[in-house]
Amino acid sequence: MMSITSEQVLAALSAIRLPNSEENIVSLKMVSDPFISEGDAGSKIMLSLTVPADLAQQLEPVRAQAQGALEALPGVASAMVAMTAERKLGQGVSSAGMAPPPPPRMNPTAKVGPAATKAPPAQPGPPPQAAPPKPNHVEGVKHIIAVASGKGGVGKSTTAINLALGLVNQGLKVGVLDADIYGPSVPRLVGSNVKPEAEGRVLQPIEAHGLKVMSIGFLVAEDSPMIWRGPMVISALTQLLREVAWGTTENPLDVLVVDMPPGTGDAQLTMAQQVPLAGAVIVSTPQDLALIDARKGISMFNKVSVPILGVVENMSTFICPKCGERSDIFGHGGAEEEAKRIGAPFLGAVPLHMDIRSQSDAGTPVTVSAPDGPHAKIYNEIGAKIATALSADQPSGPKIVFE
Repeated sequence: MMSITSEQVLAALSAIRLPNSEENIVSLKMVSDPFISEGDAGSKIMLSLTVPADLAQQLEPVRAQAQGALEALPGVASAMVAMTAERKLGQGVSSAGMAPPPPPRMNPTAKVGPAATKAPPAQPGPPPQAAPPKPNHVEGVKHIIAVASGKGGVGKSTTAINLALGLVNQGLKVGVLDADIYGPSVPRLVGSNVKPEAEGRVLQPIEAHGLKVMSIGFLVAEDSPMIWRGPMVISALTQLLREVAWGTTENPLDVLVVDMPPGTGDAQLTMAQQVPLAGAVIVSTPQDLALIDARKGISMFNKVSVPILGVVENMSTFICPKCGERSDIFGHGGAEEEAKRIGAPFLGAVPLHMDIRSQSDAGTPVTVSAPDGPHAKIYNEIGAKIATALSADQPSGPKIVFE
């Protein structure tokens, strides 16, 4: 099977023209460098189209046409074309497909009527503040919760998967969205590298251990770096959230667990502002260094009015499997104390144990490989607390009293 080249990609996209224009998207420099990965089923192509922010909705058919043109190339297994609004000042395309004209130059010595010499120049006021975007409902999903941490390396993804399985064990229908575009780990954690099938523009989630799962890791090779700018990441993340068949109105997911990327950057803020999050779960180790960053994550969610469902202390303690001696390698109780300080529920303490690590690497989390074990019990208890919090948030119906 022959590999697809960047030249073939750009040649196919050169046939895509803007509405009411003879210019194509390649000549207008709207197309980013394509990201191409090779697999057994064929090539996978990812790229972005840079468009003016005010024309994004109008140019959506162009994005869909470009994606269809790439999917039609021989040897292409899948293609993803994201739309971004990143452009330099004074560049880009206008509604006519041309570069926008430069602003008119002012002559400081010119007089415009008699009022020009009398009235003082108007003082510019403060720029109006834009209202934050309102979260849009995700079709087929009742509740969305974020599992977040202020920094990487605290076991957030492992916690997210086992927490989701703990919710499944409460009898709920659960999905997991891997929102870490740069470092997707959910495919490894669920033991699947199956390519998602698509029906039109809608991807079918991967089924694993009773979960519906979606990750950018299913679309690219595990060792392929995602060298993308922020706007492309946001666009791809939005597609993975809203163009996936999570559920239907008649048969929705009860909970969608979003494994957030570490930190408090662009992706986290976009998810917090544009997705109707029912709450956030903060994961931290007990050490002071991790708690400093966890506080930043808590502060971010507070600023965007997302409730904190609780705090999980991961790697809480270590019990030597040979001698039984306890060692608090990262300290102990720090996350619990932080939960008390901010008035948030403490959901539980998960120990540092080789079984949790080894089973996660094998794609069979401990809640699956050892459902009756002590670690699965901890995650099930965390899931039960979250399920209770979500059910308490449901509005109760009117009470009818018969006298």
